[in-house]
Amino acid sequence: MAGTNSSPGRGADIRIALVDDHRLVLDGLAARLGNKGLGIAVVASESSWGDLLGNDEFPVDVVVLDLHLEDNIPIGTKVRALQAAGTAVIVMSRHSDSASVNAAMRAGAMGFVPKTDGADELIAAIRAAAASTMHLSTEVATALENYDAMPDAGLGKQELRALVLYARGRTIKEVAADMETTEETMKSYIKRARRKYRRVGVDVGTRVLLRRHAVREGWITSE
Repeated sequence: MAGTNSSPGRGADIRIALVDDHRLVLDGLAARLGNKGLGIAVVASESSWGDLLGNDEFPVDVVVLDLHLEDNIPIGTKVRALQAAGTAVIVMSRHSDSASVNAAMRAGAMGFVPKTDGADELIAAIRAAAASTMHLSTEVATALENYDAMPDAGLGKQELRALVLYARGRTIKEVAADMETTEETMKSYIKRARRKYRRVGVDVGTRVLLRRHAVREGWITSE
């Protein structure tokens, strides 16, 4: 992967950052990955996307990123931003369903590690990502193969963000406030997004259908 931090020199530790909104998860991973001899240096451990970007150690070689941070930012946006900074991404999640795996890998992640897996799987994924190599366990690779990919509707950035927020149960008024725009503009974003999906044969015309699609795309969990 291109970038100043994507390929640590021979013998140098892989500089990584951890991002998860559960402090116990962060502390446990930092302790396990920080063991001497692994060749990994945990230089940042943050509970939010904004804190990662503001950390003095960023960019790093590899970011281990929780798929479902509660920040309303699509995983694709995050992965692309990290790639632009020359950072490889490993996504971890408590869900390993095909939709979650697809959402992460389609965004450009170098690996996907379910939180039910052991630390050795995460270590293998980190080392592979630092070497610009994709890593998937057999279970995850099977889930990805079984995913029937949705066609690309060609949504604009604002249309996608509006639809993701709306799919997560917010009202038009709340989504408009989050995006700092008017309710009429928000309605227009959602209407255009639905029309674009309809053109490629995907019906998200009701809240129920939109939620099903959001789960399938990994925007929200099925819980």
